[in-house]
Amino acid sequence: MNVLVVNAGSSSLKYQLIDTVTGEVKAKGLCDRIGIPGSRIDHKTADGTKWSKEIEMSNHSVATKILVEVLTDPEIGCIKDMSEIEAIGHRVVHGGPYFSESILVTDEVIEVLKKCTDFAPLHTGPHLMGIAGCTSVMPTTPQVLVFDTAFHQTMPECAYTYPISAEIAEKYQIRRYGAHGTSHRYVSGVMNEILNKEDSKVVTCHLGNGSSISAVKGGKVIDTSMGFTPLDGLVMGTRCGSIDPAIVTYVMDREGMTPDEMNNYMNKKSGFLGLTHGFSSDCRDLEAAIAAGPEDPHYADANRAINVWAYQIKKFIGSYAAAMNGLDAVVFTAGIGENNSRLRALVCENMEFYGIKIDNEANASGAGSALAKKISADDSKVAVYLIPTNEELMIAQDTARIASAL
Repeated sequence: MNVLVVNAGSSSLKYQLIDTVTGEVKAKGLCDRIGIPGSRIDHKTADGTKWSKEIEMSNHSVATKILVEVLTDPEIGCIKDMSEIEAIGHRVVHGGPYFSESILVTDEVIEVLKKCTDFAPLHTGPHLMGIAGCTSVMPTTPQVLVFDTAFHQTMPECAYTYPISAEIAEKYQIRRYGAHGTSHRYVSGVMNEILNKEDSKVVTCHLGNGSSISAVKGGKVIDTSMGFTPLDGLVMGTRCGSIDPAIVTYVMDREGMTPDEMNNYMNKKSGFLGLTHGFSSDCRDLEAAIAAGPEDPHYADANRAINVWAYQIKKFIGSYAAAMNGLDAVVFTAGIGENNSRLRALVCENMEFYGIKIDNEANASGAGSALAKKISADDSKVAVYLIPTNEELMIAQDTARIASAL
């Protein structure tokens, strides 16, 4: 089945057309700056041919129409007409308490999805725009929502419960939901195939500008670092991650911040950006400053940010090993997890207590592989792997399964 996988942002629309039988990505691309002057589409075919064009896209409906025109173009397209798109799968960040698995889009489902806006305000609105855009262009094509939070629904009550009053928690559905679940599901599944062990104990580290870590026991999540929102857990590009809750009111009081201003501060002005005195939220910039040496004005700040991050990752691995009563494997994935060998080495050093021993040569040459790569030493008791994530394939497969049953 040909499935169009869509990941909608407020001014962007990423897409991939995937053959779910072969797993082939027939084409992929990005409609960028939607509703903003200078909108453009960047398109890439299966053979690596790239094509770009600046074209006005006033909204997501126009962007969807344009990407379909590109996919069906006689020269740069990969299908003859729109009817070859048999289903559409949408990546949705947060399903709140309402969605525990992938689901077919209906009018009723859309109304419930709107209730998730409070849980992921930066994402839910764009998701709804992406769905509306696809509906306007392909009204009869089945659409499926695949939720980042769904894989984490297996967490036990002790892991997802916050120690606030039960009345407030129940009234506002406050609990740990997690995120990046589609990525954690994919890489833990690959790792479990490698281990070939029924009750495997795996820690998956999805490390990017947004990061999360999950404990996956026997294929099911028992804990994850992101919480009620994607702000919780590890330090990230601009997000602070877990901090003492009293810091929030303390800073608000002294800086005269409103709740919205404080929320913006924690989400957009903290993390790497905050730790480096506003230098950068991009790990690549931090690594470049470190590589330049002490003479670089950002060297000390960059070092501090990366060391804080590595220390936090290490703590999560240790705590999740305790929660699972053992550890079989650690997986690094996502943009930084797959490409930053120095970070992986920092995380894995001094972990002999857990039986983790990295192969420095394998780790240094790990980036760029499309397949799972072992980076632990042969005598390491715990397997350490670099596994490129493939969230789009997971979304496409879920979409095909649901659409095929119609």
